[in-house]
Amino acid sequence: MTLLRQSMAYCMTFAALLVAGCSTIDDPVAKAIRKVTPYRVEVVQGNFVSKEQVQALRPGMGRNQVKEILGTPLIASVFHADRWDYAFTIVRKGTQPQQRQLSVYFKDDLYVRFEGDDLPSESEFAERIAVPEDRKVVPRLEATPKELESFHKNTPTPAATTPKPAAASPDKTYPPLERP
Repeated sequence: MTLLRQSMAYCMTFAALLVAGCSTIDDPVAKAIRKVTPYRVEVVQGNFVSKEQVQALRPGMGRNQVKEILGTPLIASVFHADRWDYAFTIVRKGTQPQQRQLSVYFKDDLYVRFEGDDLPSESEFAERIAVPEDRKVVPRLEATPKELESFHKNTPTPAATTPKPAAASPDKTYPPLERP
């Protein structure tokens, strides 16, 4: 019986070593799974308000004029009837999350002032949310004199091409849309 127990112990030890050895082998499927990342949704909430839009506001403007410039406020509370709040948040993969807040104040339904975060211009905002994949190198849009010369050599001259006569278009009449 001891021989049987001894052989069982050896088999169990061998099996344990075999299983432990399998965990150290890095198979290609496991590598591929580790490289795959889940899709992250781009989250944009609220109204983006630029520095240019706020600069267009003038004291004494009506609510509708302010709404035409800044858009519909995210928060227009009954408890704060003389204040509109604009909030903006964007979370985009590859860029820093951005959050902005702006409050517009009215007195007798006329614009008085605003308070809020330092707002970026439209070009600054576009630059901040651009991910490296979006920043592609713009190709050269000029032709050298040598390239222009080779282009002119390959272009057929007007005498070499024969113009095709214009096809006569038949008169088309269409039936009336409504019955008389």
